[in-house]
Amino acid sequence: MKSIFFAATIAALVATSALCADKPQYGVWGFDTAGADFKANPGNDFFRYANGAWLDRTQIPSDKPGYSLRLIMTDTVEARLNELMAKAAAESGSDPSDLQGKVGAFYKAFMDEKRVESLGTKPIAPELDAVRDAKTPSVFAGLMGRNTVDFNPSIFNVFTDVDLKDPKRYAVYVSQAGLGLPDRDYYLEPSFAATKALYQAHAAKLLKLIAWPDADARAKDIVDFETKIAAASWTKAQDRDVNATYNHMSIPDLQAFTPGFDWKAFLAGASLSDRVRLIVAEKSAFPKIAAVYSAALPDTIRAWFAFHIADSAALYLPRSFVDAYFELHEKTLAGQKTQVARWKRAVHLIGGNDCDMIPSDCFGSLSWGVGQLYTAVYFPPEAKAKIEDLVAHLKAAYRTRLENNDWMSPQTKAEALKKLDTYNIKVGYPDHPRDYSKVVVRDDDLVGDVRRAAAVDWAFYVGRLDGPVDRQDWSMTPQTNDAYNGSLRDIVFPAGILQAPMFDANADAAINFGAIGGVIGHEMTHGFDDQGRKIDAEGALRDWWTAEDAKKFEVRAAMLGKQYSQFEPIPGVHVDGALTMGENIADLGGLTLALEAYHESLKGKPAPVIDGLTGDQRVFLGWAQAWRGKVTDAYVKRQVVSDPHSPRQFRVNGVVHNIDAWYVAFGVKPGDKLYVAPQDRVRIW
Repeated sequence: MKSIFFAATIAALVATSALCADKPQYGVWGFDTAGADFKANPGNDFFRYANGAWLDRTQIPSDKPGYSLRLIMTDTVEARLNELMAKAAAESGSDPSDLQGKVGAFYKAFMDEKRVESLGTKPIAPELDAVRDAKTPSVFAGLMGRNTVDFNPSIFNVFTDVDLKDPKRYAVYVSQAGLGLPDRDYYLEPSFAATKALYQAHAAKLLKLIAWPDADARAKDIVDFETKIAAASWTKAQDRDVNATYNHMSIPDLQAFTPGFDWKAFLAGASLSDRVRLIVAEKSAFPKIAAVYSAALPDTIRAWFAFHIADSAALYLPRSFVDAYFELHEKTLAGQKTQVARWKRAVHLIGGNDCDMIPSDCFGSLSWGVGQLYTAVYFPPEAKAKIEDLVAHLKAAYRTRLENNDWMSPQTKAEALKKLDTYNIKVGYPDHPRDYSKVVVRDDDLVGDVRRAAAVDWAFYVGRLDGPVDRQDWSMTPQTNDAYNGSLRDIVFPAGILQAPMFDANADAAINFGAIGGVIGHEMTHGFDDQGRKIDAEGALRDWWTAEDAKKFEVRAAMLGKQYSQFEPIPGVHVDGALTMGENIADLGGLTLALEAYHESLKGKPAPVIDGLTGDQRVFLGWAQAWRGKVTDAYVKRQVVSDPHSPRQFRVNGVVHNIDAWYVAFGVKPGDKLYVAPQDRVRIW
């Protein structure tokens, strides 16, 4: 199987030394051998073999729920952003008009802790007063619709995105919501009972901080209310099914379907009164959640609103709120020991992050504007142009891979190739900057800045609903240390991820193939994972597979899911093979493609041996090093019920033991813990 274009791309990336230092960041050839444990048996635990010494000597910082080479990358981005924001703050006026001045004033407002303390809860008084004054379920529904622009909670989320069955248009989507804990399991599973109790105590604490009457009793009511919502809600695994979560409904039909909730009032609150239809996600859950809401006492709903307003705004409020937020969300739910520095919170809350997967990461921020400032300094246009041109060749590499697929029929294969040809590769930052001219930012009104930024942001998404779909749009900010395959049939690599160990222009080519090559292949494979394969070349939700091919795929995917469900990151806690299916398929496809591309890059010549390691060994080590890290047990427990990504050790061990070349490279034999018989190895893409 030829991968000549992929090989050329990585080789050229390695030559793009303007983006990196003169020497590899990790070791003399790009791999930190001092962090490996080469005395371990790679066939028993390859993640340990590649990363064991680092794992043994590295302590998780007290202000983080984990630590990894990827988090070191994020630390670098955060430090750069802080420098940019602090400089902008020093040069900004109190009521700036340009982007840099607005970022600086926002930062100045956040860092003025003395003023934040002096204001107390006054900044959230408008929301709390509206809740106290609300008398009817319709008024509450209208307030829920305003969660797009303020701190109000809602039992249903509303957002806009490309219409999956009419991809030339945007649509309004609504989905289940209403829970303050990360997943329904936290309310329903006995193993989370202690955490649930701490959540109730947290609710009581915040209610007391805002002087809400009968705080302890109301906190219990809140948790009971959310427990009923949790019982009515779909699981995360159910939510991954793009067919099941696509249900067109007119507003009258949805109102009749969920009589316990006033959709007209909700949509008016969200500035969507003129919409004639919605796409409903967890359809069967909607009437059940609405029934829970309509049966709740008004005092419970008011207290639920008040608590979540305080919780959502906590990081912009006095220290007592920040401390309470930390105790639950970061210490209890993630295992983090101490709070991060205030400047880091400022960078995150003003700069945003992944606006699609975690919308709250970008709520009330200047995310895209901060991205413009960041890439202007750390990702020059000439670098963007070079890498865009190079990464585009990956489409040709994957085309060859699809052409040589040995289990797919010609009919389905033709459709797959057609889809691949429509992929739009985006690198660094968006071509069209977001307009922040209408955002009013003041250096003495932090919560007001958040509200105004959120309002302008939501107006942008509502305002484009009737226009054509912008295929150049991004849903992840340029400063984000991640990548994605999106609904626009786009594969996006923000500037934040293009640094070591994911990519190092001065590292050994095999290391780069295993790291950034594997990630590029991962994102491409997402278009053909268990859910991505249901989207056709036009971006529409359509079954374009033959029944026989679909069955073959499902059998292979089920084999992979069974493997992952057996993995146990900590005793008694298992990976959910269904929830993580898409990411696992993408990891397997990405590393397989990267290895074959490395072989092509050699052009028939033997791979060099470096420090006694062959080329294939270094490709696998490059992938393993990219996932080097560790997390707290609390983080793992949250991850396995709420995150579609497998814990990092299984992003290594779960992948390599399905690739034949890994067995040859490291002499893995029957009896080794990771050994899988050839007939049981999963081969999909």
